[in-house]
Amino acid sequence: MALYKIEAIIKPFKLEEVKEALTEIGIAGLTVTEVKGFGRQKGHTEIYRGSEYTVDFLPKVKVEIVLTEDILPKAVEAIIKSAKTGKIGDGKIFVLPVSEAIRIRTEEKGENAI
Repeated sequence: MALYKIEAIIKPFKLEEVKEALTEIGIAGLTVTEVKGFGRQKGHTEIYRGSEYTVDFLPKVKVEIVLTEDILPKAVEAIIKSAKTGKIGDGKIFVLPVSEAIRIRTEEKGENAI
């Protein structure tokens, strides 16, 4: 069965909701990284000690999951439903093919490794 990797860039306060939604559909593991970036949102300005600063890179969270193609649509739907606020900056989901997955401890490969 084919393997895919989901990379979802979401707002940090939505992480717990996304994790719970993925757990409910049977996803057992994920990787989370704190990242910064911007898209159409283009950052914002803040005032610090009386001076105005432009904050170009906004804090986001990247959630990475490797899964089989049978659960992929459910996972994408779960992320969308749980991460969506309807406001600019909700994030993006990228789906990439994975050519191989190997569990280091046992050397299991493919679906068994995830």
